[in-house]
Amino acid sequence: NSFVIRTNTCGELRAAHEGQKVTLYGWVQYQRQGLFLVLRDFQGLTQIIIPQDEAHSHVKKLLSNAPVESVVRVTGVVSPRPPGQENPKMPTGDIEVKAETAEIINSCKKLPFEIKDFIKKSEVLRMQYRYLDLRSFQLQSNLRLRSRMVMRMREYLCNLHGFVDVETPTLFKRTPGGAKEFLVPSREVGKFYSLPQSPQQFKQLLMVGGLDRYFQVARCYRDEGSRPDRQPEFTQIDIEMSFVDQAGIQGLVEGLLQYSWPEERGSIMTPFPSMTYEEALADYGTDKPDTRFGMKIVDISDVLRGSHTEFVQKALSCPHGSIRAICIPQGVRYLTNKDLESLKQSAKSQFNQEIMEIICRPDGSLKSLLTKFLSEKEQSELIQALNMQGGDVVLLAAGQHKQVCSALGTLRLLSADLLEAAGLALRDPAAFHFLWVVDFPLFLPKAENPTELESAHHPFTAPHPSDASLLYSDPTKVRSQHYDLVLNGNEVGGGSIRIHSAEQQRFVLEKVLKEDSEVLSHLIEALEFGAPPHGGIALGLDRLISLIVDAPSIRDVIAFPKSFRGRDLMGNAPDYVTPEELEPYHIQVSWPLEEKEAKKN
Repeated sequence: NSFVIRTNTCGELRAAHEGQKVTLYGWVQYQRQGLFLVLRDFQGLTQIIIPQDEAHSHVKKLLSNAPVESVVRVTGVVSPRPPGQENPKMPTGDIEVKAETAEIINSCKKLPFEIKDFIKKSEVLRMQYRYLDLRSFQLQSNLRLRSRMVMRMREYLCNLHGFVDVETPTLFKRTPGGAKEFLVPSREVGKFYSLPQSPQQFKQLLMVGGLDRYFQVARCYRDEGSRPDRQPEFTQIDIEMSFVDQAGIQGLVEGLLQYSWPEERGSIMTPFPSMTYEEALADYGTDKPDTRFGMKIVDISDVLRGSHTEFVQKALSCPHGSIRAICIPQGVRYLTNKDLESLKQSAKSQFNQEIMEIICRPDGSLKSLLTKFLSEKEQSELIQALNMQGGDVVLLAAGQHKQVCSALGTLRLLSADLLEAAGLALRDPAAFHFLWVVDFPLFLPKAENPTELESAHHPFTAPHPSDASLLYSDPTKVRSQHYDLVLNGNEVGGGSIRIHSAEQQRFVLEKVLKEDSEVLSHLIEALEFGAPPHGGIALGLDRLISLIVDAPSIRDVIAFPKSFRGRDLMGNAPDYVTPEELEPYHIQVSWPLEEKEAKKN
């Protein structure tokens, strides 16, 4: 209550305050029959007793007629609630304030929706009236937890470990590779700034500048269009260190999260487990595995190798061919035929992958199109390899290793959703399973042209020391010093040890990625002036907080988020500007014909 005109907040009064005269300010949560109202502020609720005597008739009239969500001041005396009327669900439930004077500071007009957490509101309305949505308990709680975590992170990095908090520019130039960037026009003809998708180049240049340890709560921008649960502007905890290796960065991040972790969410154990990219793909079909539940992908190629089934032999004769499966526990009980068909259809539509199902009957025998081609011994080995129990359902895929694993990894997650929707508890929402994924490939074939390569992380990532020579002979086989931090199947951080040799950086850009290195001439030149070995990481703050509070969307942990299509529905941005405003930037808008007509009308 420092610096303000209230004596107390609405959430702090207790039995110990009985008899005290207090002045409270807040919003009218609700009012009942002119007898009492509940006043709310950021900290909680207090019950206000409306006086019924003639001497305070003006106070009664004022408070009885105050619309819900009006801002009022109440001055009165703290009193114990009558016996039997205490409310143990309210921290202030033992007391009430008997109003003596009151004032409506600002009356509230008819609301577009009720401000109660249990009332469902449309996403569009919530975004349009975000300032009202922010009054809800859940959003208030999310934003305050976020603030506390960021403050603890600052303490850990700056006060305990000597990091320097540096603000880097928002207006910069295009970075080759990576996500699409927003352009900002300048007054120079044909020249544009770009909004950085991360402070990547600046933090490396700070290491060249000798700052040794950099940190920033960084605003980042990506023009990714309409992607679900993504934001065009977002926040990351950005970190870079000199003279560090992968283990050093991982140890720092584990300590950072342990130090800043909210007490009410339990504790997290360090060090976090680690697995390679190849292990993650083979066991979970993804580079961001959710390790809260089993249903791992199992390689059954050797079990079926002796089978004379055509699709088995065809799959195993292909380069990198394999046969793999997942076992869905109690699938017979929890999954309908429609569910199984939808799973097969997902694999077909997303990965062009055929799926065969095997059902384990209660007596342990197998029901499948495949079983008539298998001997008793092969069936027994299959049951053992997949640890099948009566009532389980197995989904089997055969083909190229990466495609098979990716398809089964997706089916694993879809199956988990279906099992939980049917009532089987599989993933504990209160559990936090962190995981490091390491040894990513340095380069991947471009989706649109597989003969060309692109960076798996970004073009500044250093090759794995064991594979450095392969960079010049067979770059497709080079592993990188790139590491991702995964939490409950979501990537919450990514980083790498950087290339600190100008010669190697130029080779990667020009020879491997076929990029114009001139765009990065400032960085390459900086590496020639005694650049230290360095590395770092960026943690996605929005995603991390949303997982901690179990929010359905990252929009629920951002004060003023954009909509699914990147629009600000409250302020109606982006918006049109006049030709006169565009003139200094040498820009003319070329309107499609139908939009020209619409603007005229």
